[in-house]
Amino acid sequence: MAEEQWNPGKLMKVSGAYWESFPLHVAVNLDVFTLIGEGSLSGEEIAARLKGNARAVRTLLDAVAAMGLLAKKADKYSNTEAAKTFLIKTSPAYMGFAVKHHHHLVSVWSKLSQAVKTGKPVRKKRRTRGELESFLMAMFNNASGLAPRIIREIDLSQRRHLLDLGGGPGTYAIHFCQANPDLRATVFDLPMTEPFAQKTIRRFGLSSRIDFQAGDYLRDAVQGTYDVAWLSQILHSMGPEHCRVVIERAVAVLEPGGLILVHDFMLNDAHDGPLFPALFALNMLVNTEEGRSYSEGEVRDMLAKAGVRNIRRLPFRGPTDSGILSGTVGE
Repeated sequence: MAEEQWNPGKLMKVSGAYWESFPLHVAVNLDVFTLIGEGSLSGEEIAARLKGNARAVRTLLDAVAAMGLLAKKADKYSNTEAAKTFLIKTSPAYMGFAVKHHHHLVSVWSKLSQAVKTGKPVRKKRRTRGELESFLMAMFNNASGLAPRIIREIDLSQRRHLLDLGGGPGTYAIHFCQANPDLRATVFDLPMTEPFAQKTIRRFGLSSRIDFQAGDYLRDAVQGTYDVAWLSQILHSMGPEHCRVVIERAVAVLEPGGLILVHDFMLNDAHDGPLFPALFALNMLVNTEEGRSYSEGEVRDMLAKAGVRNIRRLPFRGPTDSGILSGTVGE
């Protein structure tokens, strides 16, 4: 990978990047942007509604204004257009759940040195309901942004039954079904995910075409047969052997000529880039037993060993360097 130009200023900016992250996290967790809404409020008014210390709240608001997410006129604060679009809860483009998910990861990332020394994850406890909601809805927000681009590159017009394996709230199943009127889908994920998925599917009016199958894809067989399987952002949560099991499970329920699609962050063959997949591998190190980012070559090899043919990478490249590999199972 080409050597990047570093200087003291850049080093300090990277080292102190959390100085910007934390004001955003706190403002979202306190619902500051939603509180202000389309209007404007003084620092004292916001502090009173938050039941917070007036000086401390103003200090937070001033920092968020310096970041360009609030506008300040006299002592009144209002949302910028970006904040109105992405940080007010009622906005269809709300990204607050993703911000909250990042905040929930802070405690484990603070123990990265422990994970590096031991090779073991430092996240021990199960997610709380709030953390699970933030995670699933963050995945929903992220997938909702990517799906319109992805469905333009994948022709499912002749397919009839999609398996969305590890599909979480069902975002991709929803978008694929919206784009293909003759397609129905099954979302397969853990039982705790089902209420969020059913709620999301109902919101889009697709309950008659998308069902939910509860199970653990590492332990439970998938029921039914399908002519297309979509595996999005699940391989990175496990080690190579478990990836093999999951891919084989997906292949086993595909009809002859069935299509398998794997979407995930893709490292280069040297594993030293691109940046986001390399950093995400550390996120998996602190959070999972064996999760990691894989290279395109590694995913190709997994698919080939499961009997998948005609493997190719689609032109799609996500903003965080995710890619899609497709292939078919034998006739």
